[in-house]
Amino acid sequence: MKSDRWTRRAMLMLMALTAALSGCTTYVTTQVTAFSDWSGNDASRTYAFTRSPAQQNSLEQQTYEVLVANDLATRAFRQVDEQQAHYLVGLSYGTRTDTMNVTQPVFYSSPWPGPYWGRPLDPWGPFGPFPAAYVSQSYPVFTHTLGIRITERATGKEVYNVLARNAGDEPSLVRAMPYLAHSALADFPLGNGAVRTVKLPVDKNAGVSNEAAGSAAPASPASAPVVVQ
Repeated sequence: MKSDRWTRRAMLMLMALTAALSGCTTYVTTQVTAFSDWSGNDASRTYAFTRSPAQQNSLEQQTYEVLVANDLATRAFRQVDEQQAHYLVGLSYGTRTDTMNVTQPVFYSSPWPGPYWGRPLDPWGPFGPFPAAYVSQSYPVFTHTLGIRITERATGKEVYNVLARNAGDEPSLVRAMPYLAHSALADFPLGNGAVRTVKLPVDKNAGVSNEAAGSAAPASPASAPVVVQ
């Protein structure tokens, strides 16, 4: 029956959406966009972090710098004093909250007495299907971003600018940051105008499930393989 097929499709879509919005997902998916004029070599990969006035003396900034530094180190970058650095690395980050409305069908039982009475999810009465009612539910969606901008210290020339963005039901930026940092620098350096989707397995000891309070910084999920699409 067409109605039955439509019902099964709707329920499958709802189940997929629920899984995507729940904390049980096994992957964190991040979109990465890069602009590049990179021509550096390993010998010149010395850098220092630069901070905006609002980022000065910020423990949050320091925490995120540790994460980014860990990933830069795996790509032959070496952190040095600013006066000795070939590059300056600046970070920008934030979270935006949106609301997703989901409308789903709910079937009620036949109003007729008999074997169909009291079966609220049974779409069938004694004479055929009854029309569905619809219920709307709202879910918060949190979009986290991390931007990494690399410039030459001597000239101020921008040589690499990458933005990583992911969204889900995790409200904490600090828990999302290990995945953003790891994804932003995956396959460095990307070509100019490159757009990638990076999938990282959820690490129970880092990121989404990491308890950052009391620790120097959330651990980066570096041991997990990166899937770049």
